[in-house]
Amino acid sequence: MSATVVIRIPTPLRSYTNGADEVTLEADTVGQALTTLALLHEGLGERILDLDGKPRQFVNIFVGKADLRTLQGLGTTLQAGDVIAIVPAVAGGCNEGEG
Repeated sequence: MSATVVIRIPTPLRSYTNGADEVTLEADTVGQALTTLALLHEGLGERILDLDGKPRQFVNIFVGKADLRTLQGLGTTLQAGDVIAIVPAVAGGCNEGEG
C-alpha cells in the first residue's frame, strides 16, 4: 500500500500548483511521488526533472532533512507522513568590493 506523503513546493513553482505550498499524494518511492506530482500539475515536472527523469542539476530534493543524493535517489522508499521538499539552488550576489 502506498504511503501518504507531503511535497513542499517552493515559491517559484507554486504557479503550477495554483498557489499551493504543499501537495499531498500517495507514493511508494520519491520517483513515484515526483512523477505523480508532474501528472497532477502540468508544467511542473520538467522544472524538477530532466529529460532522463532525474532531478535537475540545480534542484535539491530532501526527504525530511536528508538530501536525496545521500539516500537511494529516486528509488528511496517513502513512509506515511514523509515530507519531500523541493529546493531550487540559489546563486548570485556580488563579491565584496563590487556593486
